[in-house]
Amino acid sequence: MANSLIQETFQLLEKDFQLPEAKTTFDEVKAIDFLSKVIRQMLDRDFERLLQICYRVDLGEEKLKRILHESEPDQVAPDLARALWERQKMKVEIRRRYS
Repeated sequence: MANSLIQETFQLLEKDFQLPEAKTTFDEVKAIDFLSKVIRQMLDRDFERLLQICYRVDLGEEKLKRILHESEPDQVAPDLARALWERQKMKVEIRRRYS
């Protein structure tokens, strides 16, 4: 059950970030670490697209601003990855509960 929750959450993020489909299984820590690396690149190269993804995922403007302005520079990507992960995981849990 927990593994399928992780897989579904990662699949949502794969779709949002247009990542190649993962062939290996991820645990939550590995998935967040992988996502952090992608976000770090986007912060440098495609910030506008990253913001669009955050709004589409419905991360919350206040949470996004807090992460971007209050996190240490080397912690922005991991903090943002963790926040996006938690938001998508919540969506999966809600869908399961009400379907």
